[in-house]
Amino acid sequence: MPYGNQYFSNLNDLLVCITKAIDLVNPNVTDHHQQVAYLSYNIADALRLPLEQKRSLVIAALLHDVGAIALQDRLDFNEEEHTNINEHAFLGARLFSDSPILSNIATIIKFHHIPWNNGEGKYYEGESVPLLSHIIHLADRIAVHINRDVFILSQTNSIKEYIKSRKDSAFVPEFVDAFLQICDKEALWLDFDYQPMISNIPNDLSLEAIKLTLDEVVSLTKIFSQIIDFRSPFTAMHSAGVAAVAIKLAELSGLSEDECKMMNIAGNLHDIGKLAIPKEILEKQDKLEPWEFDIIRAHTFYTYRLLKPVKGFESIAQWAAYHHEKLNGRGYPFHLKANSLSLGARIMAVADIFAAISEDRPYRKGMPKERAVTVLQGMAANGGISPEICALLIDNYESISQARRESAQKSADNYSKII
Repeated sequence: MPYGNQYFSNLNDLLVCITKAIDLVNPNVTDHHQQVAYLSYNIADALRLPLEQKRSLVIAALLHDVGAIALQDRLDFNEEEHTNINEHAFLGARLFSDSPILSNIATIIKFHHIPWNNGEGKYYEGESVPLLSHIIHLADRIAVHINRDVFILSQTNSIKEYIKSRKDSAFVPEFVDAFLQICDKEALWLDFDYQPMISNIPNDLSLEAIKLTLDEVVSLTKIFSQIIDFRSPFTAMHSAGVAAVAIKLAELSGLSEDECKMMNIAGNLHDIGKLAIPKEILEKQDKLEPWEFDIIRAHTFYTYRLLKPVKGFESIAQWAAYHHEKLNGRGYPFHLKANSLSLGARIMAVADIFAAISEDRPYRKGMPKERAVTVLQGMAANGGISPEICALLIDNYESISQARRESAQKSADNYSKII
């Protein structure tokens, strides 16, 4: 049945997916976004803020440092706030500013490192700073102050004193008071340390209840693809190109309109697992060492594990994650053979290869048509990719190549605008 305006997935699953993906960039700060969201909610609850404000606060907290991926890469959070700390917050705000779903959180993210400064933090360069930004600022500094090598309950007194010492200078006094009301609860800290998932937050938040249509998921995953790709100028347009090629091949293969939109989502997210790959390996221009290629081969596994739990992504997870599988079983990471690879997975494999070899990179030009066709035909002849999908691409080479170029150019324009 066509989805149309029917709900396809929910916001909670997608937020959990992207926060887990961001955790892969640096395991030393795993759960940071979840921890900040958890503390932010509890402070807001102590302040008795309305439900809608608490919901916006938690969503913003879950995404507050996404801009750091492009700027700092390894997400090394420091206890002291350095002079350029606002850069990643401003970048994160630009990512979400035009989103029809999440534009309301852009300003909250933008100002989450602005200190209260005895009330001067109500404004920043003429702009009003949301009070929700200041709650995230407080929660973020608490989370960063915690030493992961020391038992959490042994740190609560020092955390209290640290926050009290910066009351009014860095943090809103009323927010500090709200934090001090709840900070003696051992369960607050044990939840924070053990599993600070937003699922531990009371049901009144109901992020699972925020349903998304198929079109809304396409829009949101486009932003996620920018978070993935903008990490490096080497890959800044790749997911956009893959998605454009996959959509065209899906249309030519007779897939339905909804399936083509699902293919768009798969293209947007097919490399989400690459957030686990060190940037120096992704950007290496020389041939990879065997151990480096071992690390590369893990990225599609992470893609699968990240996407599989998302409601509505049962097929999308396979299409996205199987793009390095081969019909002859010699691909990775699952070594699936032809009988286990759906049409969608076969399309994605061809789309990824074509985009990779035909797009320009900072260190090389994309292959011309003749060379690209030779490579694709060779891979099809060797039992790696679908001969049928390969032939479909070659027969429609100009229109598909044009779609890839136009999509890549739009992504490049966004990259220049956002970064």
